[in-house]
Amino acid sequence: MKEFKNNLKKTWKYAKDNKYKLILFIILSLFITAFSIIGPIYSAKMVIYLTDNNLKQLLLVGLIILAIDSISDILRYITDIILNKVYYNTSKNIEIDLSKYILKINNKTLDSNSSGLFIERLTGDTSKLGDIYPTLIEYFSQLIQNIGYISAIFIVDRRVFLLIVIYMIIEFLVARKRINIRDKNQKILRKEKEKLTGFIGELVRGAKDIKMLNAEKSFTNELSKLVFDYSNKGYKTFKENGKYHSFEWLLQDLYSFLVLFLLIILLSKNSITMASALIVYNMHRYVTWMSSFVSGIGQTVKDFNLSCTRIYNIMDDKEFPKEKFGNKHINKLKGDFEFKNVEFSYDNKKQVLKDVSFKVKRNTTVGFVGKSGEGKSTIFSLLCKMYNIQKGEIFLDGININSLDKDTIRGNITIISQDPYIFNLSIKDNLKLVKENLTDEEMIEACKMACLDDYIEQLPDKYDTVVGEGGVTLSGGQRQRLAIARAFVQKTEIILFDEATSALDNETQEKINQAIKNLQKEYTILIIAHRLSTIKNCDKIFFLSKGKIVAEGKHQDLLKKSKEYNNLYEKELKK
Repeated sequence: MKEFKNNLKKTWKYAKDNKYKLILFIILSLFITAFSIIGPIYSAKMVIYLTDNNLKQLLLVGLIILAIDSISDILRYITDIILNKVYYNTSKNIEIDLSKYILKINNKTLDSNSSGLFIERLTGDTSKLGDIYPTLIEYFSQLIQNIGYISAIFIVDRRVFLLIVIYMIIEFLVARKRINIRDKNQKILRKEKEKLTGFIGELVRGAKDIKMLNAEKSFTNELSKLVFDYSNKGYKTFKENGKYHSFEWLLQDLYSFLVLFLLIILLSKNSITMASALIVYNMHRYVTWMSSFVSGIGQTVKDFNLSCTRIYNIMDDKEFPKEKFGNKHINKLKGDFEFKNVEFSYDNKKQVLKDVSFKVKRNTTVGFVGKSGEGKSTIFSLLCKMYNIQKGEIFLDGININSLDKDTIRGNITIISQDPYIFNLSIKDNLKLVKENLTDEEMIEACKMACLDDYIEQLPDKYDTVVGEGGVTLSGGQRQRLAIARAFVQKTEIILFDEATSALDNETQEKINQAIKNLQKEYTILIIAHRLSTIKNCDKIFFLSKGKIVAEGKHQDLLKKSKEYNNLYEKELKK
């Protein structure tokens, strides 16, 4: 119980903006409770009037009970709407907050956990937390309302049975109508849920790219919009479904009155004994809720505590460590950086980089070459502080990278990877993720520089074309060019090309190389390429082998002093 109380306190911050709705619910519940107490009192009077054969008073009391039950049904409908609104609001707040924590988890932890873990906790467990306050209050309210009130439908007379059959047919028709409408609304709601779940999945799968693009804010804004839209549609769907439920409740009340009315007629004609009438009336309604209350509330508490543990473990640093940054902020870096005796391993076993040291001056273009797995892409990841080094130091503009805040590092560095993640949005929205106030002119210019504008202009929806999850509707080359356009939109001081032209044909690659050349002398540019033709004009080239820089210099210098580099170049010429 102590754990439950602590979890309730933690979760209250997500529900406290609904406190006035909860107060209104409690007030309305008090009225419902009052009616539930008055109801049995009048029911007892009905038994007396039945026994005394006082039919006029019996009819009057029946009308009073009908009024009480009808008002209670309306109040129950309103309270259900309130509870549902509280649920959606609370769940929305938890989902958005948890998504922010997921984006803060360090990449080593993300690499070691499946995306399904985060998606399940983000979509399933948050609903348990969002439902706890409405559930507890509803349990408490129903507990009070149902004390001392139990009745059951049981037919001991064929004429009463006929009335029940008629009622069941009408109830079936109303229920079928409600279910059909609910099914239609559920299809719409589930499509919205699919969009939301898909976007959440992209948040987890594309977390690295989002962080590298420094686009957490715009991405969470888009997520907030989707969550808000889904919440609104869910609320409207429940409200419409609730109208039919309310009608069914009224129908049930009318049915109870008609049973009574039929008994009065039968008694007036001496067609039924008083004992049978009492049995029929006293057992025509019953509630089984009380018997399952204890097990229900117990299971609710267990589910809630488990979901809290799973969610708050993500928010906590122990099981899911978060990225650590310094406090020093620089709006615009100059572009100098240095690796000094850097060593790094992904699994703390196999060394990827071994005592790597080099310097890069601002506004120069530098190439990194070597066989696959030699640590070239790792250097880029470390420069962006996607991972923490085990030994050595990395400096940006002479400042240790550990002292700089996130916006200084990732707001001044753009990386274009060989397999960029393209989000299931339009081309325009993919570009706006890195710059929310992007103008059409800037967008078109960036796509022209990336040699993508001719393709976009051929599309029916042009820049509003949705490219599918992971950019599935685009070719590999088109995805890379869109990623390059995204980088051009950012215009950071340091631009990293990690095999960014690997999926391009020779003609397009030449155009991209020209675009990169246009950026030279104004930006610090780092290029990883298997094709030496891509980097042979760089100001400096670093050749990596077995996690170390074994040679450096310009293209012509390396041809003379590095046998391995010369062999790579000759192999490329033969191709």
